[in-house]
Amino acid sequence: MKIVASTGTDDIARVYIADFGDGRLVEFVESVQPPLPRREKWVLIVSTLFGCPVGCLMCDAGHAYRGKLSKADLFAQIDFLVKKRFPDGNIAVDKFKIQFARMGEPALNSEVLAVLEELPDRYRAPGLIASLSTVAPAGTESFFEKLLDIKNSKYPDGRFQFQFSIHTTDENLRDKLVPIRKWSFAEMARYGERFYKGGDRKISLNFALAAEMQVAPGALVRYFDPAHFLIKITPLNPTYQAGENGLTSYLDPYLPGGKDALIDSLRSAGYDVLVSIGEVEENLIGSNCGQYVLKHMSSQRPIRGGYSYAIERPA
Repeated sequence: MKIVASTGTDDIARVYIADFGDGRLVEFVESVQPPLPRREKWVLIVSTLFGCPVGCLMCDAGHAYRGKLSKADLFAQIDFLVKKRFPDGNIAVDKFKIQFARMGEPALNSEVLAVLEELPDRYRAPGLIASLSTVAPAGTESFFEKLLDIKNSKYPDGRFQFQFSIHTTDENLRDKLVPIRKWSFAEMARYGERFYKGGDRKISLNFALAAEMQVAPGALVRYFDPAHFLIKITPLNPTYQAGENGLTSYLDPYLPGGKDALIDSLRSAGYDVLVSIGEVEENLIGSNCGQYVLKHMSSQRPIRGGYSYAIERPA
């Protein structure tokens, strides 16, 4: 793995672009959560595929799919960041989260499971939390069965954060947003009920919410028990794909807080609701999920509200 470029700031987030040969490029990210120092929370976001075959309408990573990263490729991203910040492998961080959520749908690469199985023993990291976000592609049942075994054996007491990316409760709109065959809400709910057990974190139902998308609390309650599932709502990040597909964010990241009828209705239905705005500056860096610095580099077109940081090349 060769680092060919980076962008961002160590105080918020930094995106690294790595070349694995034959023009196979990936991005991976490290971030902190101001005002918390790195020793309290440090998040790594790694890629699992070279590009992505799914093609979600709001994600810039869905182009030029070039295959799966190997176990060694996956660990190369993590090892690079760990050695940079904690060269002795002793990661003295209260909350050290590794998210499999940058480029690629992780359930399409079984090597992710091998990494998850080894992670707790690879570093001295008492604060380790693994995180996996998925659209639940059809035909990946064996991946999720193995994931369930790994979570139960390697990540006890809430050390695994599992997320279904749903984005809307309208099935037709969901099929447009995420244009592959995928699990129904009923299938997601059945798996989630098996995945969750006492002491675990609730399973997140994630909505990178576009103003054009519907969220009906009744459609969620029909399948997802609020005792085991929570709702996570994030702004729709300013990406090229979102702009080209006419999608705008339901949440204004510049105006967080305040009352919101949708959020109130979800809470009234019994759900814990996490409104995750994050640092607006991450949009300018391109470190948020769905953003893709490589797309910006190839297009060289400005995008409103995003990609303002300079691309740095190694000396």
